[in-house]
Amino acid sequence: MPQSKRKDRPTSAKRASSRWLLLILFAAGSFGVTYALVTWSRKGPPCMVWIPGGEFTMGTDDKIGWQDEKPAHRVRVDGFWMDATDVTNARFRQFVEATGYVTTAEKLVDAQEILKQSPPGTPPPPPEKLVPGSLVFQPTAGPIKDFRDYSQWWHWTPGADWRHPEGPGSSIEDREDHPVVQVSWHDAVAYAKWAGKRLPTEAEWEFAARGGLEGKTYAWGDEAFSEDKPQCNCWQGEFPWKNTAKDGYQRTSPVKAFPPNGYGLYDMAGNVWQWCSDWYAFDLYAQRAGHGVVVNPIGPEKSFDPRQPYSAMRCQKGGSFLCDLSYCWRYRPSARHGCTPDTGMSHVGFRCVMTNK
Repeated sequence: MPQSKRKDRPTSAKRASSRWLLLILFAAGSFGVTYALVTWSRKGPPCMVWIPGGEFTMGTDDKIGWQDEKPAHRVRVDGFWMDATDVTNARFRQFVEATGYVTTAEKLVDAQEILKQSPPGTPPPPPEKLVPGSLVFQPTAGPIKDFRDYSQWWHWTPGADWRHPEGPGSSIEDREDHPVVQVSWHDAVAYAKWAGKRLPTEAEWEFAARGGLEGKTYAWGDEAFSEDKPQCNCWQGEFPWKNTAKDGYQRTSPVKAFPPNGYGLYDMAGNVWQWCSDWYAFDLYAQRAGHGVVVNPIGPEKSFDPRQPYSAMRCQKGGSFLCDLSYCWRYRPSARHGCTPDTGMSHVGFRCVMTNK
């Protein structure tokens, strides 16, 4: 009887080889999918940069630091996405056109809000002062002696707003890529919500501004500001009357006019102050002293500044085109400033962040 033909069964070695091959192919496929997902996720939202998070020294003990920057203390923040640049006039225009939003500077001034921020007994402002407007920087006619009197260079200007940064007659027509200014904290929050983002905390902002550098004076390191090869847009000359503008700009500059920091973020020094989500407290860092590493701080519960006891203020970071060595020297990551949230000014803008969920 003829023998039936049968196929030889694979040996155990062959079976093992086949299993390993399948495992390798499966692993390779899984790695490819994972790699693609990670790569896609790290590309992130348009025009944003991934900030990896970590622990750093916030504030400074250096003699050049202002009192509210001291003492230096350890802080840790989680990773987040941050706009590579300040929000520009072009992007803010898109928001306004999509929503019909009206900024604080375009609304009538609320006399009661003014009185809340004033010492008791202050008379109400006259009706002619309650028209829409904002604060505009104007250089003085010559050198000044008393730098405590800001009214020498800051002027309430009816008709000044984000479309008319210097008041009626001015325009942003040739400044689409400049940071939007004359925006209040409330305006910045409204934009952020529309964009599906939020304002950064002060800690997130400072961590990002340092660009991976630990304890350096500036966002670019310890190298002094160069008049001939400026690292940022700040005041050159004698504040507040003579700006040589050797950097090419009397006021704001395009958001990518100067090199980015180590994380790829532009204008984390100078150009415009940037709103943060936190309340501003003058003595916040002193309160944190001796409490170890502070994790993901969101700022104080309320504002406090003995210099302006009647004003609740939000935090600003980064310095502006008005900062210089002889006056404020605040285009440093540790520098901080407080401002009432309903105030827009010539040198104040913002950028946004997003958190992975």
